[in-house]
Amino acid sequence: MPLPKAELHLHIEGTLEPELAFELAARNGVELPYADTDELRKAYQFEDLQSFLNLYYELMAVLRTEQDFADLADAYLARAAAQGVRHAEIFFDPQAHFARGLTMGTVVEGLWRALGRSEENHGVSTKLIMCFLRDESADSALETLEAARPYLDRITGIGLDSAEVGHPPVKFREVYEAAAGLGLRRVAHAGEEGPPAYITEALDVLGVERIDHGLRCMEDPELVERLVRERVPLTLCPLSNVRLRAVDVLADHPLPAMLDAGLLCTVNSDDPAYFGGYVADNYHAVRDALGLTREQMRELARNSFRASFLEDDEERRARYLAEVEAYEFG
Repeated sequence: MPLPKAELHLHIEGTLEPELAFELAARNGVELPYADTDELRKAYQFEDLQSFLNLYYELMAVLRTEQDFADLADAYLARAAAQGVRHAEIFFDPQAHFARGLTMGTVVEGLWRALGRSEENHGVSTKLIMCFLRDESADSALETLEAARPYLDRITGIGLDSAEVGHPPVKFREVYEAAAGLGLRRVAHAGEEGPPAYITEALDVLGVERIDHGLRCMEDPELVERLVRERVPLTLCPLSNVRLRAVDVLADHPLPAMLDAGLLCTVNSDDPAYFGGYVADNYHAVRDALGLTREQMRELARNSFRASFLEDDEERRARYLAEVEAYEFG
């Protein structure tokens, strides 16, 4: 039985496995520029974040209907449950779908077909976080938030993702202020490819409660002290960091130093279909490459529930944390 854990940094579009991509392409009459799943899988070799994003957006063309989104989410939840995930806070990118003529309703209602039955079908509680594409305009982000208003009973928070360099957090000040006014939780990608200053800006300007990635905070000792003091969670994605060349090899990952510094680190899978592993695969990979102890592994799992947005259900959080404490490593 895998270590119980929460997953807090997971892009649902990034769980699109080649087999499902071809299945949905056939269902929707979409022609993919790959002969078969093997050829597509070979395309999953990336030089950097942008080379990944190019393929990521290309493959989204197969997602057309509510049922497509339901099938995508259900496939992820089944895999996540098998890897010990008890709670998942799932990102989605509506603007990437608007560009193909889809509506917010198609995306949210489709995802909710799976998320609404997730506890019953998979034993996984869920929350949905709507991300803005930082390489789109601030006005587009505001329009997206407006389009989400009818669905805010299903959306817990907002995030910020896609190409980081050249798109500082301050660009999205207005939409984050509006989201805060609507009672939405706030997270943002920062300090993956962008500088440590982007992390500071996300905290001070956007008022985020969690930093997605945050890897480069280690370049700024004062920032590290602040993150420790304020208990700001970091949602690290180790296999993603290697695939996108944020670190050369997993053995170089700063996770042990981050834990030693007292940072509230969590381990997640990001875009697992593209990056070579789901969340338990990331746990096992860092354990093996970095020599993490069982207590450090338990700490990562504990952190995942502490960092989750379960303030509306502290009894559930306590139950999940008790599962972590009771877990016996094989």
